[in-house]
Amino acid sequence: MSLDTPRTEPGPGRLTAHEARQRLEHERASRLTQLRALDEAGPTEGEQVMSAQRATVRRVLGEIEAAFARVQDGSYGSCRGCAKAIPVERLEILPYTSLCVPCQRRQV
Repeated sequence: MSLDTPRTEPGPGRLTAHEARQRLEHERASRLTQLRALDEAGPTEGEQVMSAQRATVRRVLGEIEAAFARVQDGSYGSCRGCAKAIPVERLEILPYTSLCVPCQRRQV
């Protein structure tokens, strides 16, 4: 089933493209807000911590952008490790994930 199916008819266990984009837009906005807050905090004694936080936020922003590309090319919601569908519950919590839980555990 396509991710472009209308919201009233999502496939079983799948997000529509619209729902995926909404979740990803929210995640992107949240991360950009975090990044702005970190940048506005200025230099502090904990600069090393702030630098690590900035790097983490930038990494997640990259993952969000990659998820937008997967929505566009139709591969969003498919695990890049095993090619099975990522459960919708996982995508609701972590909309930019590209791996199912078992594949994610194998990566760690």
